Amino acid sequence: DELDFLKKYLEIEKTRFGERLQVHFDVAPDTLDAFVPNLVLQPLVENALRHGIAPKIGGGRVDIVSGREGDTLRLEVRDNGVGMAPDTLDKFNGVGLGNTRSRLQHLYGSNHRFDVRAPSGVGLAVTIVIPFSSEIDLPDASSDSSSSGSAMESVA
Repeated sequence: DELDFLKKYLEIEKTRFGERLQVHFDVAPDTLDAFVPNLVLQPLVENALRHGIAPKIGGGRVDIVSGREGDTLRLEVRDNGVGMAPDTLDKFNGVGLGNTRSRLQHLYGSNHRFDVRAPSGVGLAVTIVIPFSSEIDLPDASSDSSSSGSAMESVA
């Protein structure tokens, strides 16, 4: 569900950016049933577009990557936009990143990782690592009435 929403959002942005925007999804098949917080990727992609790709004259590329590392799910949004100086990354805490960071802290406490880095000085990469859970991991929904209205949805 999260990826479907993100693809729809990116269709709108591709209309705006035209040929200046390239998007690549590298989603590992074994992560498609993973549960993630609703709208966890959209603000990261929005930041990549607004702060990385939009100011770049020739446009650029945004990559959305998912992978499983043992019992964790790794999500990454990276762009090849204008980037930031590595010494300013610690000070960068806009609304989108701040809200995402807070949500992850609230949901997972110390059992998550949220990293922002400037790979090779080009663009930015934001990585989220959270515990992997899927429908297979959940108790039978018919025996748990609290499963409706969850703040989590599958990546697929």
